[in-house]
Formats: sequence, structure tokens, C-alpha cells
Amino acid sequence: MKEPKDNKKNTRSNKYDKERKTVKILTFAVIIAALIVILLLIMSLFSGGDKPQEVATESSSRVIKNSEESTQSEVQNSEKSSESSSESETSQSESSESAESESSESVETKETEPTDENVTEAYTGDWKPVETQQEGEHTTNFNDGSQDRIEIKKATANATGLDESAMIEWWVENSGEGQVVATVSDTGQTKNYRVYLKWVDNQGWQPIKVEQLKENDKN
Repeated sequence: MKEPKDNKKNTRSNKYDKERKTVKILTFAVIIAALIVILLLIMSLFSGGDKPQEVATESSSRVIKNSEESTQSEVQNSEKSSESSSESETSQSESSESAESESSESVETKETEPTDENVTEAYTGDWKPVETQQEGEHTTNFNDGSQDRIEIKKATANATGLDESAMIEWWVENSGEGQVVATVSDTGQTKNYRVYLKWVDNQGWQPIKVEQLKENDKN
């Protein structure tokens, strides 16, 4: 028994429609998939670009923080150094003043006539001779670094109360047999003295008179 011609046409038409629908569905699916891939790529690019920026910002913050900490540390070290220097200077000043005070208080002095107008104050005292290392007949050696100059400086410091290590000797001259005159000052030349000394056999140089000067006349 043969099928009618109309039935054959309908069967072919239905088959063709199904194929077209399948192609459309596949095409649509491919387009959707492509869009999803493109969207993922775009999101990946944007998210990837943000990370380096965040890292750079974090790194910059660390550099600034470290720089601030370093600057603060330098300021603290500088303050500590200044405090230490100030304390050291104060200690040295107090030690020097203490030495001058002890030297002056241990000797009784008596005012005497000044030798010239440059003298503001003149006095004698019962200073003891500075112990000497020299023996036998004595002849004064005025050369720098000689034993006489070393002992004259020590005796002069004792009489004036100046710090021997900081005292400046401007002039040491002969003032007669076994006698010398030394002109000295502190480092700032705010205290200037003329000191008269005599040699005592087997004992050493002894200060006998001190004159405080208005100004250093040997500078």
C-alpha cells in the first residue's frame, strides 16, 4: 500500500524545520559561550590591573613609614647626643671651678701694691713650693718642655687657681737670680695673671706674688 504524496511532503518539511531549529540553537549557544569568554577576559584584565596598583600603594606606604621612623630615630639620637655633650661640658666646668676654689681656699693671701696700671688686684700668699725632681746646683732652664718650665707652670696654676691643663703660658722671663715672672691666662683670656716665683733649693718653685691683669699684655 503506497503513502499519499501529501504525507511525504509534510515529513520532509518537518525534518527540515527540526534541522533549522537545531542549527539556530547551536549558533545561539556558540554566541553565548563567546560572549561569556569575552566577559571573563575583560574581568580578568581589570582585576589584574588593580593588584599591581594595590601592591605599589602598599609599598609606597611602607617606604613613607620607614622614612618617618628613620627621621624620628635621627632626631632622638641628635637630642641624646646634645644632652650628653651638655652634661659633659657642665661636668668639666664644675670640676674646673671646684679645683680653682680648693686651690684658693687653702692659701691665705694678703693684698699688696700693684706694679703698674694694668693690674686690678695684687696679693701675696703662703704658697708652698712645688715638689721638684731636680737635684744639685740649680740653673733655670727657660726652654719649652724643660723640667723648670713644667714645674713653673704647675706652681703658677696653684697660685692662680687656673686649670693647669687648660692654662696658657704667654711669657716666662727672668726676674733676677733664682726668680721668674710668668704671664698666664685661661683659654678664653677672661682671667689674666702675672705670677712672681722664686726658686727654693731642694724644694722647687714657690709663688710669692700674684697680680690679676686688666688685659693680657703679652699676647
